[in-house]
Amino acid sequence: FDSINSKIENLMAERREIPESPLVIPMDEITEEMTDIVGGKNANLGELRNRLGVPTPDGFAISAFAFKLFMDHSRLHEKIAGIVSKMQSEKPEALDEQCKEIQDLIVKADIPDGLEEEISEAYQGLCGRIGKKVYVAVRSSALQEDGAASFAGQYATFLNVPPELILQRYREVVASLFSPAVLFYYRTRGFRESDMVMPVGVLEMIDAEAGGVVYTETGEPGAATITISVVRGLGKSLVEGTVSPETYEVSKDGLEIRRRTVPGQQHMLVGGAQGGIEEVSLPAEIRGKPCLKDEQIKTLARHAVSIERHFDHPQDIEWVMAREGRILVVQTRPLIVQNIESSKSVSVRIEGYPVLIDKGVTACKGVGFGKSYLVRTDDDLRNFPEHAVLVARNTSARYVTVMDRASAIVTDIGAATVHMASLAREYRVPALVDTERASEILGAGREITVDASNHIVYEGIVKELAEFAEEKKGPFRNTYGFRLLESVLKWIAPLNLIDPDDEKFRPEYCRTFHDITRFAHQKAMQEMFAISKEVPDDVEAARLFAGIPLRIYVIDLGGGVDSMPKDRKILPEHIRSLPFKSFLKGLTTAEWPEPRHVGLGGFMGMIAHTASMPEAELEEMGEKSFLFISQNYMNFSIRLGYHLSVVEAYIGESINDNYIRFFFKGGGADLKRRLRRVELIRSILERLDFVVTVKEDVINAIVTKYKSSDLGRKLEILGKMTAYTKQL
Repeated sequence: FDSINSKIENLMAERREIPESPLVIPMDEITEEMTDIVGGKNANLGELRNRLGVPTPDGFAISAFAFKLFMDHSRLHEKIAGIVSKMQSEKPEALDEQCKEIQDLIVKADIPDGLEEEISEAYQGLCGRIGKKVYVAVRSSALQEDGAASFAGQYATFLNVPPELILQRYREVVASLFSPAVLFYYRTRGFRESDMVMPVGVLEMIDAEAGGVVYTETGEPGAATITISVVRGLGKSLVEGTVSPETYEVSKDGLEIRRRTVPGQQHMLVGGAQGGIEEVSLPAEIRGKPCLKDEQIKTLARHAVSIERHFDHPQDIEWVMAREGRILVVQTRPLIVQNIESSKSVSVRIEGYPVLIDKGVTACKGVGFGKSYLVRTDDDLRNFPEHAVLVARNTSARYVTVMDRASAIVTDIGAATVHMASLAREYRVPALVDTERASEILGAGREITVDASNHIVYEGIVKELAEFAEEKKGPFRNTYGFRLLESVLKWIAPLNLIDPDDEKFRPEYCRTFHDITRFAHQKAMQEMFAISKEVPDDVEAARLFAGIPLRIYVIDLGGGVDSMPKDRKILPEHIRSLPFKSFLKGLTTAEWPEPRHVGLGGFMGMIAHTASMPEAELEEMGEKSFLFISQNYMNFSIRLGYHLSVVEAYIGESINDNYIRFFFKGGGADLKRRLRRVELIRSILERLDFVVTVKEDVINAIVTKYKSSDLGRKLEILGKMTAYTKQL
């Protein structure tokens, strides 16, 4: 037990250890194996740059060890723990205030001198390599980010940061660990507090002509197609879902451009001259014109195929195109792909229901029902009702906080490649984006059916689609919490000790708690069955006199006897044990066999004689039957000649606790006669609804969960049977 329990406690108490490492690491030295040091986003980018040769921005990572140094320097963990202990997730306003309190602590905290110096030196080295003073992107790269869990859009990223603000932006990225949305994500995805570690990436800021996202899979069975989404200017407006992008579908094999869509973009995001980003109008001469030339599209597709092949998994890739036409990858992470075959059988249009919307882009396949709920502000999210359909102008990663309640999501603007779409696929919420006018058409409080697979929103509940609206199965199976439970259950649930007669049915072969329980139970039962073999010296037993040929010694466990007589001679009227009163009634009202004429010779004659001896003669043989009783319990080990019966029973107020267990062994007759007796007893027990197991001349039987009165009647019959089967 101690060994197994120690293993379980170690698993449950396991904390992520932050490895000691340099505080700042150049991007040229980073590979995929360094995830625990620089975080998922930085590690993936370094892998592309240094092993695959894909163009990426230059820069450096501020490590997980630097994060630990920063947090320890101002004792932030202790201060945060005090606030977290008082958090009430069911009160959104209080949660927001507490998160802001934590973030303020981090943003105002001192950065250790050594870390500040190393960041400054790394920035100067970056400028030296590029040949000029540069602005940078300060980006999150949390340990769990861009792995099995995406954390899409949950953490802070700052673009076009001047050098004097790098340290402040570093603090703010770290502080984004404690936003309400991130805490919700951690809770619902089963992560530990010790997983909340934030390395940070600092990359050269690219003056972007365009930017976007590549998906290396579409989720359509058999479709070897790459989807490229692109907007003018910085790609931030695309991933945040504020602009509908132009899209291209490209075949993986021949890099053939199969489809293109070019909506009219009106505005774009660009880097400001003094830092930060700003929105500007798109020049009239390029409105409606594609962002990319065909050769640039194919270059992107080649990079995507190479990256997918390298990581051996579909990828979600972010990229930028510099003013001079150079394409650089700025992020790659595993793509969550939906392959929902059942959506293929959904009719394109269900007749008989008004269609409110019949356009848009599927961000997550599926069908959802509910009342439309219009979301314009964070306050609207706080009051989001269970099973409503979220309707909004734009997509937003903030919607993750209601994805466990939303039956579907519909937005005016967006794409299948936005952060919200990734989150919707993780939480399996049907999502339809880029519908243009959903917020205006649907409004609030309208009963609707969303068929995101076929880009249709119906008025009312479409019953024909009910079978496709599968109940959302949360992403729990892929979480740390689920994996931890699996690991722990390996030491609890499996049963290895099955056969009590096996030579390995010994303590040293107990490998799980289940084994220990099985072993202890089996041995306890064996001890109870063998209780009549000897009596411990310190046990005081009273004799029961009931006018039957049994030498019964009673041990009262509490409440089984009215009052113990001074002479320790118990009569039937002294008995208060509910189960034994019923059993005793059967024993005393049965017609016990009279002594048989002894006409058989030899050993078998002696056996027949002793099996029918009166009480006085049995006493001379020294055989004793022992009875343990309490008010609701009995365990009666009965010796009758050469066979043993054990009757154990509990009768109480709760039907779920009530049971009778019956054990029978042996006899002095030959095997054929012993088996005949066993067959008789088995037949009677089965008529009494017992579950019976027979092995040679041994019977094990049990009946459970009957009313007290029913079990009382069964015990009375067992009492009669005990007398009747004393001999055939």
